[in-house]
Amino acid sequence: MSALQTPEEIADLVSGYISENPSAVVVEDGQILFDFSAAQYSAARERDRCLLQFWSEERNIVRRAASAEIKNGILKLSVVRFGQSKPSRLEICAKAERRSPSALKTMRAAYQRSLERSVANVFPGWTLERITTSADLEHSFGAVCARGLLRRGQERIAVVGCGEGESQTTIDNSVAVAILWLDYCREHLARKSHFATVALFVPEGRARTAQLRMSHLHREAAQWRLFALDENTGQAEELDMATELNLSTRLVQCFSREQTIERFAKSVERMRGLCPRAEIVAQSSAAISFRFHGLEFARATMEPDRHFRMAERIVFGAAPAEYEWNEDTEPLLSKLIERLLLKRGGRDHNHPFYRLQPERWLQSIVERDITLLDSRLDPTQFYAQVPAFAAGDRAVIDLLGITRDGRLAVIELKAAEDFHLPVQGLDYWARVRWHHRRGDFQRFGYFPGRILSERDPILILAAPALHVHPSTAAMLRYFSPELEWKLVGLDEHWRDGIRVVFHKQKE
Repeated sequence: MSALQTPEEIADLVSGYISENPSAVVVEDGQILFDFSAAQYSAARERDRCLLQFWSEERNIVRRAASAEIKNGILKLSVVRFGQSKPSRLEICAKAERRSPSALKTMRAAYQRSLERSVANVFPGWTLERITTSADLEHSFGAVCARGLLRRGQERIAVVGCGEGESQTTIDNSVAVAILWLDYCREHLARKSHFATVALFVPEGRARTAQLRMSHLHREAAQWRLFALDENTGQAEELDMATELNLSTRLVQCFSREQTIERFAKSVERMRGLCPRAEIVAQSSAAISFRFHGLEFARATMEPDRHFRMAERIVFGAAPAEYEWNEDTEPLLSKLIERLLLKRGGRDHNHPFYRLQPERWLQSIVERDITLLDSRLDPTQFYAQVPAFAAGDRAVIDLLGITRDGRLAVIELKAAEDFHLPVQGLDYWARVRWHHRRGDFQRFGYFPGRILSERDPILILAAPALHVHPSTAAMLRYFSPELEWKLVGLDEHWRDGIRVVFHKQKE
């Protein structure tokens, strides 16, 4: 990197990177020193250098950073240790996954062999014609899922498998791979063969979300079969594809956003004094968030003071580097707001403040008038970041709205290209429908004074037009006909205002 980097720019890059990757790790001399799931840091200017401090229960280190750059997804810093003059390299890696490419390749090759044996047991009399874990990026296939074909006469079965060594998110999203693999086989490999079935194998005990998503695919478009595979024994159990699964899910009680903001009137007044353009977002009945273009820079909570009386407390910064607002730290907060207004609201597209949390920025704009996505929506009643819990996992719906005639609308936003957007939206839609059919939204205080339509929710997917993944339309064709969806493509300059370039919807 150029020596022209200022200490503030380095500090912003470090804070932005860790904020985007809260499970990042610090690596120095080939050793992992800190994991931010259990560690903290600070980044501040000292003379002409950025002073970095990392600490946890096990250790504490301080380094002076001379430069920083993100390369191949890793934040690489040139640092100087105290007492030394020669700079050294310190890296902050985004992913907890630290296996080498060769180790991953070996793991997936072993899984492929295991999958071959299991498929042979599940489908006796069928011939496994081909199976691969090779990436085919032209057709949106990575190396994390195995893809294969079974043959018996003129019949073919499309096979997809995802091993227990993969992350839970990868396993959940294997449903998208299964849909596209079936579609690819039908288009490129069918010829005189007939692909009527797709079989997806996922690890035992980790299939719940895949089962939910797969149960809402078009039953007449294909036979969707899901198997939970025990890789130790090679035994596979086929799971039920009933559309009304027992999700063991719950909503959280709705709270009054207006009353919460009134409760924090003192904190809001203090923050408005420093940042009149701050967005005030009620997160719960006991917490509010202060944001600028969707990026949180401070939050206020109600906590007991030393006399055990509830008092307002404001912290600022990006976790895990946070400071409590008081007389001593107010200059830091003022400086943070100054840089935030300059960089988040400016045209430096490479600055971390500009790039951080684009979905939240997009959401903050959409919230001003959600009818821009669909004229049927009621602009006065919607909820942001609605949490729902299912099978021990937490899902957060970007926006939950309602049409003027009382029909629920699940809105999922993406600011960048995302292969998995359709199946993630399907997941949220299924959960909302499950709660809606049980009357949970009225029971938990959502949409007070409104009579909700008995019809199933609609699903609205929105993203910048040039960042809608090419596979999106193909995946949507395989959704259940019960699901009414709409895909909205936005102008690339959405930060300056929402303008719809195109929209497609279920026919």
